[in-house]
Amino acid sequence: MTQRITVTHTHGEQISVAAAGVELMAYVYRPDPDAFEARKPYAHPLRTLAGNPVSGYRPNDHRWHKGLQMTSSHLSGQNFWGGNCYLGPEKGYQRVDELVGSMRHDGFEEFTVTDDRLRFVETLTWVANPSVQHSGGREWARELRTIELHSVEPEEGTWALDWSIHLTNIRGEALHFGSPTTAGREMAGYTGLNWRGPRDFTGGDVIGPDGRGGDGEKGASDLMGAPAADVPWVAFTGEHDGVDGHSTLLFAHAPENAGAIHASHWFVRSEPIPSVAPSWAFFEEFELPPGESFGYRYRVVVADGPWDRARAENYLKNHGW
Repeated sequence: MTQRITVTHTHGEQISVAAAGVELMAYVYRPDPDAFEARKPYAHPLRTLAGNPVSGYRPNDHRWHKGLQMTSSHLSGQNFWGGNCYLGPEKGYQRVDELVGSMRHDGFEEFTVTDDRLRFVETLTWVANPSVQHSGGREWARELRTIELHSVEPEEGTWALDWSIHLTNIRGEALHFGSPTTAGREMAGYTGLNWRGPRDFTGGDVIGPDGRGGDGEKGASDLMGAPAADVPWVAFTGEHDGVDGHSTLLFAHAPENAGAIHASHWFVRSEPIPSVAPSWAFFEEFELPPGESFGYRYRVVVADGPWDRARAENYLKNHGW
């Protein structure tokens, strides 16, 4: 049986969702103060039903990492990820403030709360940095983002978050989506929906279907760059500081992603930082012509305890899209 949820909307700032006295998620859409961190909405904190934190916020190694957030590390020369820009093998990472864009919250087209589910549809505009003159204007893309928090199940110790993006090119010329790997850095194809785990999840175990993955960094390395066509889900388990126990996050592609504009691959790290992203441009760039759109949909399951493959596969089998 699902648990009743409580939703608190602090207008202009954030949406908080709680169940049985535990804040499961805060979705923050007010503008960040630091433009260098690529102002955009994010979900943090994320907590299990037991109240254990499973997201990191502004860690000292990457201040622009904020829980779960939609990003684009390389987009037609702009950085919608935040922080230093990767400028190729010869120049490496450098701070270039005028290359860091932002995602502007424009409003909500839908906001629905029932006893056990929150669903909202948010409109956003991807805005290139104002310090540089860009052909086609500074407003590059219009996003329709749908987020649903649902399936809060105390007996299973789980809840789920579905996150979808529908992005339209409004720039007037083609947009080119890439990553540090497409710019010359091997196995650093991070972009798209990115999760940053808490510090105590460093060294956590990562598994996928069909025997992929394993303990610690060995498991993450086995899944790094794996195609979503072969690996539709990845589970990351970490052990907490302060309390005895583990938590697991399960990341899954919706079935329709198989027909998306560009094939996805997994970006997975356990060390030196815990991070997972179903990257949409890991090895190769793709182009979005003017006026055209693309979409992806993902599910993130937050669970108390360590999960094995059977637990992950049973959950996905028993919870339809």
